[in-house]
Amino acid sequence: MHLKSIFDLRFLPITGGVVLLALFGLLAWAWPEGRWVFVGLGGLCCIVVAIGLRDLTQTRHAILRNYPVTAHLRFLLEHIRPEMRQYFFEGEKDGTPFARDKRALVYQRAKQALDKRPFGTQYNVYEEQYEWLHHSIMPKPTAPLDQMRVLIGRDTKQPYSASLLNISAMSFGALSANAVLALNKGAKLGGFFHDTGEGGVSSYHRAFGGDLVWEIGSGYFGARGKDGRFDAALFTAASQDPQIKMLELKLSQGAKPGHGGVLPAAKVTAEIASIRGVPMGEDCVSPASHSAFSTPTGLLEFIAKMRDLSGGKPAGFKLCIGHRWEFLAICKAMLATGITPDFIVIDGKEGGTGAAPLEFMDHVGMPLRDGLSFAHNALVGTGLRDRIRLGASGKITSAFDLARVMALGADWGNSARGFMFALGCIQAQACHTGQCPTGVTAQDPMRERALVVPDKADRVANFHKNTLHALAELVAAAGLSHPAELQPQHFLRRASSDRVVSFAEQYAMLAPRQLLDDPASASGFGEHWAQASADHFGRSA
Repeated sequence: MHLKSIFDLRFLPITGGVVLLALFGLLAWAWPEGRWVFVGLGGLCCIVVAIGLRDLTQTRHAILRNYPVTAHLRFLLEHIRPEMRQYFFEGEKDGTPFARDKRALVYQRAKQALDKRPFGTQYNVYEEQYEWLHHSIMPKPTAPLDQMRVLIGRDTKQPYSASLLNISAMSFGALSANAVLALNKGAKLGGFFHDTGEGGVSSYHRAFGGDLVWEIGSGYFGARGKDGRFDAALFTAASQDPQIKMLELKLSQGAKPGHGGVLPAAKVTAEIASIRGVPMGEDCVSPASHSAFSTPTGLLEFIAKMRDLSGGKPAGFKLCIGHRWEFLAICKAMLATGITPDFIVIDGKEGGTGAAPLEFMDHVGMPLRDGLSFAHNALVGTGLRDRIRLGASGKITSAFDLARVMALGADWGNSARGFMFALGCIQAQACHTGQCPTGVTAQDPMRERALVVPDKADRVANFHKNTLHALAELVAAAGLSHPAELQPQHFLRRASSDRVVSFAEQYAMLAPRQLLDDPASASGFGEHWAQASADHFGRSA
């Protein structure tokens, strides 16, 4: 145990037990008539210290490694009150409706535990907004997991076969070194990709050789010149690493679209400075917008440049949908230039981060399903959909979540919180404080040691495998052979107490080339199409 841990209240049961053991030993020697009382008390101290040392060295429960002895109280409550099983740290549920269905499921699948539940659904199926999937009288056989993939960049020199479920963008710095190591090892074990986030490619991303998608944000970390702008030579050298399979340009993040960020100089360690390519002693700025381009056409030319400099790897961009005419302006630029990205990832505003202002987190940006449906139909309506793959990110943690976004147009899904749960995240909401109790987001070596890489990597791979198996079972139950066959009409939603609608009725659906042939008939699109221009992101009169 590190020296400073002696003064950490988390380890008080151990250090206090040792001190009391010495004290009781001294008292037993000084007062022979009370020797057996002190010996008994010393024995209790020995038990507490032994339990604490066992907690520190076991590898299954991160919370016990960070809170030896005291964390057992939470497990004890499970046995005192059976209903407390819905609230325990590392294995089941907490009190929020989202977590009751999602976090518990992730834990069970990550630990290879039984993911079945007795006594029927916990939802009120007659409540508004309840959603369900049609099933077939004639289900199909379940497809093998090796078919749960999609080819991205089919016309590039280095196309990539991606899993239908992958790790969404989370940077080193936002996550601990051990968390990044466990995620990448899990990706390697399971054959899926690990998005680096915009903080650059660290040694922890490279340690186990898992497939990487390099995300480049407005700070151009890892390809950043001394002036803070994009450096083509640095990008070329880094992007040709064979572990990097695709390049993703981040235009905006769902949790804080239109908002940049600053890592204060005091927090720029030598390691972070090296990874991000920024100087020590200066603020590390991630601007709200890019300096490498300023128009829709410029954006596409930059995407093409990334593809060429990387040696022909798939290149695309990620964004949370904002002004509709801006995305349509990009579509117009694709038509005008003939340049198309190999993929687009739609990030929903419900995505999470530990670094977003409350107003942005709650009220800026388009939710995932609305943004995904809009982007998919915009590409269909312009005749571009067959040339571009669509990814989706935003609170995807179950097979149903994945099936739902694929029905609305996604070719695959990315999950951040699902894989964080697999690492042992308990939603303590301390990500931004450095006090993460399970070591997932902590940078303190004594806290992050709680996350044991080999154990958690297995859980990451298990969660991925078991979720894709559940997806295959859902698809088979619907009478389909592959998730790509899912359509909006396969899902229903209770709109009111006496009205049920399909996703096809809820979301506007365009016919192929409808925006080109008859834009006036494209409800919800025509006006914005008229306002869009390939030459600028602003709205045309």
